[in-house]
Amino acid sequence: MDDRAPDAVAGRVVVDCGAVPSAERFDMWTDAVNRSFVPLRAWSSERAERSGFQGKLVAQPVGPLSVSSVAGSAVRVSRTRAEIARDDPGHIKLGVQLQGRSLIGQDGREAILMPGDFAVYDTTRPYALDFDGPFRMLVVMFPLETLRIDRARLRALTASRFSGREGVGAIASSMLRAYDATLENGTLQNRIPLSDAVLDMLTAALGERLELELDGGEEVGRRALLTRIELYIAEHLGDAELTVTEIARAHHISVRYLQKLFEGKNDTVSAWIRHRRLDATRRDLSNPTQSSQQISSIGARWGFTDATAFTRAFRTRFGITPSEYRAQTLTVAH
Repeated sequence: MDDRAPDAVAGRVVVDCGAVPSAERFDMWTDAVNRSFVPLRAWSSERAERSGFQGKLVAQPVGPLSVSSVAGSAVRVSRTRAEIARDDPGHIKLGVQLQGRSLIGQDGREAILMPGDFAVYDTTRPYALDFDGPFRMLVVMFPLETLRIDRARLRALTASRFSGREGVGAIASSMLRAYDATLENGTLQNRIPLSDAVLDMLTAALGERLELELDGGEEVGRRALLTRIELYIAEHLGDAELTVTEIARAHHISVRYLQKLFEGKNDTVSAWIRHRRLDATRRDLSNPTQSSQQISSIGARWGFTDATAFTRAFRTRFGITPSEYRAQTLTVAH
């Protein structure tokens, strides 16, 4: 029997274990979680807990993200080296505690998450989540390359608690909980601008945490500086006059050191800016509220003052012209 029931919203899947006999519920939930994410191992300590297990999963793609609401009874979920060897897509996961509490562990760190709190973890390395009672968690999974932080820097923040009650973390938590509400009622739209909003807010929260750790040593300070530079570029992306020299001056460093910071990205600063600008134009071209805007105007908004050069750069990056991309995405949206 196929327990992954399709929904009216494209790509949305609902798995409710309450629809099957109690003896089958735990295995059904485990199978659904495995197929929605990456291979995992789940178990309950008591047979009675397994037989009385209550669980539900609602999942839907949003651009490059996989967004899921996962609920269940007390359970431990882990990803060991054996599961990683079976399938390792290299994705990152963000878990937002909605109900109950959890203990997350990875890279030698552990954090207790209460409702509103969140943490990030990396599917390429072992991790575990312990839920000591009924729970519900929003899980967002995405490719690392969609996040403006590399894996080495992210490793310093995995299994760290981000409070849902203060700083940028509170804003990110509020946004994600709103996503959960629309996911549950079936009105979450599969749109790239929505996924970009989540990734931008997560990057800001991670950047804020790195700022607070500036006294943690030279390497942490270097990573924090790079994050500040990336956020500065994002804020000035539409400025056609944004230059490498200006960026270096704004952060009181030399152009040579700025270029060295970007060596780990296998990109020059100028190429990195161009890619972010093209990503921004792609978002606007797929946004129905921008459909009346001329393509050249969208390009100019993000620093492409030459329409021909913009079309050429867009086609080189995405394999399609801006007008073709807009036609395809807006047709799908309707």
